[in-house]
Amino acid sequence: MFDARAFWSTYPGLGEVRPERVPSPGPGEVLVRTLHSGVSRGTETLVFQGRVPENQWTTMRAPFQAGDFSGPVKYGYLNVGVVEEGPAELLNRTVFCLFPHQTRYVVPIEAVTVVPDGVPAARAVLTGTVETAVNAVWDAAPQLGDRISVVGGGMVGSSVAAVLAGFPAADVQLVDADPARKTVADALGVDFALPEAAATGRDLVIHASANPAGLTRSLELVAPEKTVVELSWYGDREVPLRLGEFFHSRRLTIRSSQVGGILPQRGRTYAERLDLALRLLRDDRFEALLTGRSGFEELPAVLSRLADGSLAALCHVIDYPAAN
Repeated sequence: MFDARAFWSTYPGLGEVRPERVPSPGPGEVLVRTLHSGVSRGTETLVFQGRVPENQWTTMRAPFQAGDFSGPVKYGYLNVGVVEEGPAELLNRTVFCLFPHQTRYVVPIEAVTVVPDGVPAARAVLTGTVETAVNAVWDAAPQLGDRISVVGGGMVGSSVAAVLAGFPAADVQLVDADPARKTVADALGVDFALPEAAATGRDLVIHASANPAGLTRSLELVAPEKTVVELSWYGDREVPLRLGEFFHSRRLTIRSSQVGGILPQRGRTYAERLDLALRLLRDDRFEALLTGRSGFEELPAVLSRLADGSLAALCHVIDYPAAN
């Protein structure tokens, strides 16, 4: 057995670091010591605030979640660590795993994905989010030379923009109400606009702001007979949407993408999609999505500040002590 520590959301809006006992790995398992984890600001703050609707409790379970919504619950899925015990081919390798914020853990071998050379360990915490972006781009099916808007420059939207930035001949614009997101857009190599100044007549719009006003604006930006891909997850919020004006006359489509369990796409397993995401993360542009860092013991305060908006972040990286 090994001693470990883990972050738990104990009550809506409250969290704490608790001791854990981790068993020795058995056949087909690995022991991982965490180097970094990432806070998925949208979903994790909803979990932290106890805002996962009861009818979504099963769908929204993380792969290695402990406890139940709305708490106490150990939740998270952006974890990068080093294999301390396991088969020789994985020993001392840096790996990504969909595991919560915990200093050490044991999982089946198939639950870890080796981080390739050229991807810094801290950047690799973005793997799960970039995989979501890959899935969204597959759902959107952009064409050569498309005029594409991504509405919402948060962690997911910026990841989508980063993936699309390399799409041949595409005109990509990141739209966000926060003027500071222009810095992120510049780093990604895409255009930026505030919602009121965003380009119209777009061939494709991907919405990721988690704000109903953003979805309304997305429908205004997309060209007739085109599609808005809805990538936001709203938790227990009601989403008002006016569909009685131009929605029908312009024959628009809203397509859902991403939330919870993701069905197989293009014959790729989930593990294969994670591997693709990690290869994309060799691109230094993704570094712009890492906008803050804190130590592991600071997690309760960090989640509280992310949830109330006093800490602005895309992906906030949690650094773990060298000997944990």
